[in-house]
Amino acid sequence: MYQAIPYSGGGGVRPWLRPAETTTAAVATVKAEMAEAAPASREEQQEVERAVSESPVVVVGRRACCLSHVVKQLLQGLGVNPAVHEVADEAALAGLVAPAEAAALPAVFVGGKLLGGLDRLMAVHISGELVPILKKAGALWL
Repeated sequence: MYQAIPYSGGGGVRPWLRPAETTTAAVATVKAEMAEAAPASREEQQEVERAVSESPVVVVGRRACCLSHVVKQLLQGLGVNPAVHEVADEAALAGLVAPAEAAALPAVFVGGKLLGGLDRLMAVHISGELVPILKKAGALWL
């Protein structure tokens, strides 16, 4: 027979009921650690720029991102083999995207130009404009 294991959460104080000062300090510490751990290096930006200039279709996304997987599967279903480049954050797109344009990940580049993210890719696909764009970029031959 199964028995419930009693919860002992640090002297009876539940983690979600801790004082705001402790929570704020913890959030600030986590943000500082993330900023130090994942800065977009110039090398990463150069790698993305090189990949976009060399391949007809490039998908730039975060590591282990399910949206990047969806983009890749959609393109492969059309017969395109996109180059996939994984980055830590949007800062790697700084040299490729104008400041006025939204640089959300995953970003799809076709023919060296930013097509957009998953929503834009789906809209272009549904409207029937994606295949001609891919043919013009040299990613499809048929």
